[in-house]
Amino acid sequence: MVSLQTDRLMKSKWFYRSCQPLLLLTAVMISLTFSMPGSTDSSTKNEIFTDITPQAGINWQHFGGESADRFLIETMGGGAAFLDFDGDGLQDIFLVNGGETPHGKSTTAIRNALYRNLGNGKFENVAAEAGVDRLPFYGMGVAVGDYDNDGFPDLFITGFPASALYHNNGNGTFTEVTERAGVKNGGKWAAGAAWFDYDGDGLLDLVVTNYVQFSFDTPKRCEVNGTRTYCEQKAYQGMPLTLYHNNGNGTFTDVSAQSGFDKLSGRALGVVAIDANDDGWTDLLIARDASPNLLLINRGKGKFEDVALEAEVAYDPGGLAKAGMGVDAADVNGDGLPDFIVTNFNDQYDSLFFGSHSVPFEDRTVNSRLAEYSKSYVGWGTHFMDYDNDGNQDLVIVNGHINQVIEMTRSDVKYKEPPLLLRNNGKGVFQNMREQAGVAFNSNYSARGLAVGDFDNDGDLDVVFTCLNATPVLLRNNVGQDHPWIGFELQGTKSNRDAIGAKITVSLANRKLVRWITGGGSYLASHDKRVIVGLGGDSGATVAIVEIRWPSGTVQRLSNLRPNQYHDVVEPAAANATGRRK
Repeated sequence: MVSLQTDRLMKSKWFYRSCQPLLLLTAVMISLTFSMPGSTDSSTKNEIFTDITPQAGINWQHFGGESADRFLIETMGGGAAFLDFDGDGLQDIFLVNGGETPHGKSTTAIRNALYRNLGNGKFENVAAEAGVDRLPFYGMGVAVGDYDNDGFPDLFITGFPASALYHNNGNGTFTEVTERAGVKNGGKWAAGAAWFDYDGDGLLDLVVTNYVQFSFDTPKRCEVNGTRTYCEQKAYQGMPLTLYHNNGNGTFTDVSAQSGFDKLSGRALGVVAIDANDDGWTDLLIARDASPNLLLINRGKGKFEDVALEAEVAYDPGGLAKAGMGVDAADVNGDGLPDFIVTNFNDQYDSLFFGSHSVPFEDRTVNSRLAEYSKSYVGWGTHFMDYDNDGNQDLVIVNGHINQVIEMTRSDVKYKEPPLLLRNNGKGVFQNMREQAGVAFNSNYSARGLAVGDFDNDGDLDVVFTCLNATPVLLRNNVGQDHPWIGFELQGTKSNRDAIGAKITVSLANRKLVRWITGGGSYLASHDKRVIVGLGGDSGATVAIVEIRWPSGTVQRLSNLRPNQYHDVVEPAAANATGRRK
């Protein structure tokens, strides 16, 4: 049993640097989990998640610039991320603030938050010391990725009328490098973003989902029963996507025109990067608001093909382009292929699509009971997560309406709404766990961004989500430890260091569990890139074989891995590759 100090050293990025040759030789290093003060006790064991926000020391508040002008941007933020920014083996939390509007001014300085995990169930806001507290624009979301493969996660922050890239210096601070890198995305309202390696060169590229043409100089006026309210999204014209290619020298080239992204105009929000058709190239599913969703299949050589219409994920069965906000992907029904969720507006239902090797996909919105549970809600951040480690991918969704006046016209739809925790029976049929889920799932919020990560390193996924003009909510998972699990932290060598695009298959005695390291996902959010695979069954569960298909095409097989601990896995030499592509 290693000590806490040894464990942290093993997990630190400085250890990776000094001991990389050893890691390359051994391929697998094991870091044992440890219990943190404030972990689950008998008083909270009867609820699945416990809201520990005050005890954790998180008191930051989002500010959206709400005003009588009712600018739509006031309703849309803010972002959240789990990341280990200082390399101590503990997941920290980054939160993106909004900004002021012409008549929506703040009495205090508007700042982002970077909460450093102290390892005892508490967090300390170090955003100012780290140099990431201030933005020269209205902030929206965040994408975390190690774009220069130096072992430290960097931050791309979206917003209006610009975005920003912060390079992690490796000493607990960041440097803003937007202009030099060429990723300002100037003049655009950027919402979501995702890091992914679209051309297989081992460097993370960046896709940015731009929402609508917008200006504070031209407020739009809409009313309900004589009361000023926010105009619907159709009052605003959509924007094309932006795709940046990583040049490998700290700069990026805008390849939106070469890739055809500049022709894909629409109101884009959530994005997830995953290999949708299992051909080894990372694809994109993009949720769009009253614009048809996009399923962009990577055809190689920097080209993508939108097959959303053929896959029947662009519109609902009646031909309506829903109000897509959040998006995520995972294997919901156990067939080894990624399935997709898109969160939508009330009355439209959130959408669930079962993926396949060919199109069309299967719309399982009704059969999964997702339509029943989401009918009255406006969904935003969402993530597939096996919260109880039984091997089935469950689902968490946060909700909240945009118009305070909705209750003047509807008795069944509220302005503030509860989150949903939906348990998967293994076949893609969900059960609403509201009664057991905890106080937070029986409370109402104006929730937006949602991120998941194992902040206490106990082998189950915890949750953080932001709320408009309020404090975020940090939820600790109390039940994941009841089942065995196995965790992976991958380090690419030929592949991008974050291993975004990797596919992990865990073979048990009677089932195979497939997981991916995705880019993006949810809404305005970024997640713990470690992969936790719940094994179900009894505490003596063993893993027969683990197969990792790295983004480079290298296939690595591991055996006799012990459960209930994280395994650090380094991509082996290219000579071991199966030769997928050149």
